[in-house]
Amino acid sequence: MSLNEELRAQAAGIAQKMPDVAAKFNADTQQVIASGIADQALKLGATAPAFELPDQLGRTVKSADLLAQGPLVISFYRGHW
Repeated sequence: MSLNEELRAQAAGIAQKMPDVAAKFNADTQQVIASGIADQALKLGATAPAFELPDQLGRTVKSADLLAQGPLVISFYRGHW
């Protein structure tokens, strides 16, 4: 099973077990898409600009320092919490 198929299956399971949660998630996703912000996102293969961001403890982390240690994966969590 491909990753896309697995993700679709998980989404279907969530929609079946927790329809209110799935509906809210889908509405929020549509709001982000409608905002046009995705058009400003980096595209596949693009190089991200250098950055400095706080980590979970509030310490400043520089992308250059992380890249010096090896490949870098960045994950952003979006939520209302």
